[in-house]
Amino acid sequence: MTAEAKTAQPNFILLYVDSPKGSGDFYTSLLGREPVETSPTFVMFALEGGLMLGLWSRHTVKPVPAATGGGSEIGIAVDDAAAVDTACAAWKARGVKIIQEPTEMDFGRTFVGLDPDGHRVRVFAPAQEEGGPDEGAPQAGAR
Repeated sequence: MTAEAKTAQPNFILLYVDSPKGSGDFYTSLLGREPVETSPTFVMFALEGGLMLGLWSRHTVKPVPAATGGGSEIGIAVDDAAAVDTACAAWKARGVKIIQEPTEMDFGRTFVGLDPDGHRVRVFAPAQEEGGPDEGAPQAGAR
């Protein structure tokens, strides 16, 4: 592995959105934090661990994107199954469209909501085995 490959660490997630302001308002509520940068075509949030979430107007992105929302997910790990259910109820109260109600899957309890542009946001509590977390489950901070 080259020195360049060893130091390259992805630290931005960019979502192409119809309305940066509208999507910014959605993520402000969802994340419980204000953006660190806003303009008419871009909104950015600083997340834990140095990860940045950018919301870029699909109308100004160059080259023009071919994809729309829904082809990938943002995952949010929570402590336990009760936190999944609580988050889902809170999102419904805010009017978030839920496309998967809380359910048990092979990796744990989960639900999926959509942002205003159809990007999937999955909340999950990794499955717990008697000895600890399931080795195959997505783990917070593991990606």
